[in-house]
Amino acid sequence: MDTPYAPGAVSRRSFLKVAAAAGGGLMVGFWPGTGEAAATAVTAPSDLNAFIAIGADDSIVLTMPKVEMGQGTYTSIPMLIAEELEVDMDKIQLRHAPADAKVYGAPFGDQFTGGSLTIRTMFEPMRQTGAAARMVLIQAAANEWQVAPDSCRAEHGEVLHPASGRRLKYGKLAAAASKLPAPQKVALKDAKDFKLIGKPLKRLDAKGKTDGTAQFGIDAQVKGMKVAVVAASPVLGGKLKSVNDAKARKLRGVRQIVKLDNAVAVVADNYWYAKQGLAALDIKWDDGANAKLSTDDVRKTMVAALQKPGHVARNDGDALKALAADGKRVEALYINPMLAHATMEPMNCTVHVKGDGTAEIWTGSQVPARARDDAAKALGLAPEKVTLHNHLIGGGFGRRLYTDYVVQAAQVAKQVKAPVKLVWSREEDIQHCLFRGLYAHTVSASLDAAGKPVAFSHKIAGPSNLAAFAPGWLKDGLDIDNVEGSDIFSYDIPNMRSEYTQEDGPVPTAFWRGVGPTRNMTVLESFMDELALKAGQDPLAYRLALLGKEPRAAHVLKLAAQKAGWGEPLPARSGRGIALMRAWGTYLAQVVDVTVGDDGEVAVKRVVCAVDCGQVVNPDTVVAQIQSGINYGLTAGLFGAITVKDGRVEQSNFHDYPILRMSQAPKIDVELVRSSEAPGGIGEPGTAGVGAALTNAVFAATGVRVRELPLRAELLKKA
Repeated sequence: MDTPYAPGAVSRRSFLKVAAAAGGGLMVGFWPGTGEAAATAVTAPSDLNAFIAIGADDSIVLTMPKVEMGQGTYTSIPMLIAEELEVDMDKIQLRHAPADAKVYGAPFGDQFTGGSLTIRTMFEPMRQTGAAARMVLIQAAANEWQVAPDSCRAEHGEVLHPASGRRLKYGKLAAAASKLPAPQKVALKDAKDFKLIGKPLKRLDAKGKTDGTAQFGIDAQVKGMKVAVVAASPVLGGKLKSVNDAKARKLRGVRQIVKLDNAVAVVADNYWYAKQGLAALDIKWDDGANAKLSTDDVRKTMVAALQKPGHVARNDGDALKALAADGKRVEALYINPMLAHATMEPMNCTVHVKGDGTAEIWTGSQVPARARDDAAKALGLAPEKVTLHNHLIGGGFGRRLYTDYVVQAAQVAKQVKAPVKLVWSREEDIQHCLFRGLYAHTVSASLDAAGKPVAFSHKIAGPSNLAAFAPGWLKDGLDIDNVEGSDIFSYDIPNMRSEYTQEDGPVPTAFWRGVGPTRNMTVLESFMDELALKAGQDPLAYRLALLGKEPRAAHVLKLAAQKAGWGEPLPARSGRGIALMRAWGTYLAQVVDVTVGDDGEVAVKRVVCAVDCGQVVNPDTVVAQIQSGINYGLTAGLFGAITVKDGRVEQSNFHDYPILRMSQAPKIDVELVRSSEAPGGIGEPGTAGVGAALTNAVFAATGVRVRELPLRAELLKKA
């Protein structure tokens, strides 16, 4: 899935526009079309998406269409603007974009942060916007001085005319510049002239997050606000039958009990009072059709679905014919478990339904416009009557692409005559998450006499998140997320097939960090080790022999192996595993070192990760994202599994759904490859690449091939 998000494709469909701002300032923005055909007919909207506003007082405000959830966007995007606008970073003020997909829904028409897409999609448009602003400011100065524009240049927020020594600050030029047409052609800087892009820069959001002044959704405070906690049906899909709230109503601070279709909420003066009230409720549930559902039921459903015909994502040669003719083909069944997102900031949303037919919302959302619209629908209001204040997000991982918690908060607030902050407890968050679904995979290969694969098939069965979230992104019915990574598997194999069968099942599912590639690369790269073993070859050498047409992939593999000391001897019950990942326009290789105790407990000692993500904007951010992704992926690989019994999620908090502790986190070395290729995604590759490297290391240490994570100590005990 590299091609559809190529930055150049976005920029070719962009229309630059300048306009006057209040107080004699300059606004510059762009308007992306939705396709090549639309590009010739579309006209810029009257409400310009003014990403840059330069005031007469020299203020420079960047309106940020993306949300910051720890990935460094609020530093990297200003870097793009500052680079081309020729201003210092500390001169740029940043504000959250209003919830408005029509104006700020670039480049896909939905106000959306996720999928490792921000830098990939904004790299050129934001630079173009900055460069266009610089060009009209220079033109305005040249007009003022009656000189040629190319005799002027910009630096540090001023336009200079070196021949005469004259200079004017941007604020003095903003009004005149706003009356000029947007440049038809924008010349972007050559990479060799970058002053900021590619340089390590301290995160602009670090100060507020360390001194406590940063405002997340859960920090929202509104005068007269009450706090609500909620209990939803413990059985997936169950309904509220009845509730006896007599005891709860007598408790201090409890103000109201709100009944919903599938949940009940207690509204109180603060969170503690609300929790006490919730505990005092006597609730009866209608468990519904899933009362006996178990994880094993879901697994059997997905495995059975592998026998159904699916949508073919890739079909080179004739893999099925070659596999059918090989009686000695290698074949394996892999299972991806269900997972929760477990964001550090629990789900929360504050809603104030006012008496004048309007409402305000305070929350952190990856899709603010969608959240506003869905809340408005729940409130029975027109979207324009609802104002959503988006905040920093304390962990997204795809969870806040969904609006269920916002809608629930709106449903509660609709019944309360005061602003209400709804906060899910950790237990509510874990047990009523929209889960990473359970997926089943069949992988098959035929090897020639030298052990080289000549046919390879990968079939996937599981729920389709795209069908529910963005059905328009389905490609001829194919969920391109679910085959991501599999459809561009890098190895040179003449007969390759990738196929997906949709089987949604009764468990509510969602995108989870790393989405398709996290599931698929864990399977495919573990299976590549199985093939290397079958061929009697070293896993690194085996892979490199198949990467003659993929130099970027081969380079990161060699680099990671070299830095990790691949081939050096290790102590008993220690192992070293390697894996390659290609997705989101990024190539990444990881080497994981583990030690497995006699009791089967796995300790990850070190991870070496080589990354080629094309042009790097902020190396510090890239390294941090890789480290974060690796730890998140190791958490899943070592511990992560949501299980269901009698229709109920069995896990409830970090004691039984553990997160990697600092004492358990390995040493991580990240090697960045210098590249002039288009920027690749970086928020998710670290997570997607580490699962297979982990299982391959465990196999090297114990001889046990793990085809279903998380690792289980009972399988890895010393015999």
